[in-house]
Amino acid sequence: MGDLIASGSSESAISPAGLEQFDAMARVIAAQVFDASHRGQFTDCQPADPAAADPACASKILAPLGRYLFRRPLTAEEQAFYVKLAGSGAGPTKSFYKGMELALAAMLTSPSFLYIVETAEPDPANPGELRLDNYSRATRLAMTLWDTTPNDALLDAAAAGALTDQAKLEAVVGRMTQSPRMEAGVRAFFADMLKFEKFDEMAKDPVIYPYFNQDVLKALPEQMLRTISDHLLTRNGDYRDLFTTRRTFMTRALGGLYQVPVSVSEGWVPYEFSPADDRAGLLGQAGFLALYSHSGRSSPTLRGRAIRELMMCQPVPNPPGNVNFTAVQETGNKAMPTARIRLSAHNSDPVCAGCHRITDPPGLALEKFDGIGKYRTAENDAPIDVAGTLGKAKFNGGLGLGQAMNASGATTQCVASRALEYATGRPAPEEGLVKATEQAFAAKGYGIRSLFFQVLTSPQNWRVPKAGPLTATHVSLNR
Repeated sequence: MGDLIASGSSESAISPAGLEQFDAMARVIAAQVFDASHRGQFTDCQPADPAAADPACASKILAPLGRYLFRRPLTAEEQAFYVKLAGSGAGPTKSFYKGMELALAAMLTSPSFLYIVETAEPDPANPGELRLDNYSRATRLAMTLWDTTPNDALLDAAAAGALTDQAKLEAVVGRMTQSPRMEAGVRAFFADMLKFEKFDEMAKDPVIYPYFNQDVLKALPEQMLRTISDHLLTRNGDYRDLFTTRRTFMTRALGGLYQVPVSVSEGWVPYEFSPADDRAGLLGQAGFLALYSHSGRSSPTLRGRAIRELMMCQPVPNPPGNVNFTAVQETGNKAMPTARIRLSAHNSDPVCAGCHRITDPPGLALEKFDGIGKYRTAENDAPIDVAGTLGKAKFNGGLGLGQAMNASGATTQCVASRALEYATGRPAPEEGLVKATEQAFAAKGYGIRSLFFQVLTSPQNWRVPKAGPLTATHVSLNR
């Protein structure tokens, strides 16, 4: 449950049907690039004869396009191949630009575009070992910090060899972490870490939850991401305070769920929960509470497991295949009116009790929020007990849980581990490296910029592991 998509992509493959779809999209894009209304933005020359091939002009156009698409300069062989392909297309169609469409479409379906290919070179500081080369570093920096491909400045820095020079690398990463584009990278990182892909599959019973609709579903992840980026980037906040902050953003779609008046014309507006409200940080937001619930009921177990695995990096075993969930699912049973009581009955089975002792204590602290995160004080007319524990910490309710998460060293160590995994694409980073990264994170006040600066300037993270493929190339699907 805790693995990142960014690391899993190193084992991804494209099916034949998927490649057909890529090819169809590539042809549409290439046609748009070279149509009469757009080609001027991408061409630095005019063919001698628009109805015939022009290798010199084709080469001049394709070289910079290839540099952007492949995130490195084209090799001489690649450039010759695509120029020849453009010429082959121009002949039968009697159109230079139709030939260019064919060449560009081929580039867009090339493994060098569809996959991130990381290339190694000898490491002069460590004889006999390998490190990533400059262009591989440019791509990793752009993908990690900005969630996009490298721009001209990064590619120029790579061409100059600046990204394997420690002082110059630190200067580049420092500028990138201060750029407004860092927001896109932070949003992508936390969407991956918190499993936002699950929102695509989330469904709620409309009879039980009349406040839930498609507008609410769309707003839930956005509210969490706005809270994260505002706290960590705009306010340069301490990561730990994401679990206790009362600041968030609200929109009309969420107003009914939170019982907050928001005008249709206002769009997203800043909002701060009152001290009397039990909502604290990310765990009190409807996005987290709804995502880790069932379609018709809340789930202390799902919520607790998400807290343990996603935010504390503490794996929880899957339940055995023969578990009887009847007691937990009978939400209308007046003899067992609350989730706490139903779980107590369910956990009488020693096979189940071990895992539930890990997941349920923090999850039960959030039971005053139903399956879509709406506040309630009772379930089946019975008062809800929100006492909870996290390790040795005992507390009540969402605010207490947020404070316990804030104080737990596991939360900062986990995000440090996730950042290492996200940047390098390698799951389960070495324990000593995680500890060193977390210590540097702490020394800088737990700022997210400092965390990624540490990860992306550490020479150790640019080395190619000795274990693994025999080649000096790491391949992952271009995210």
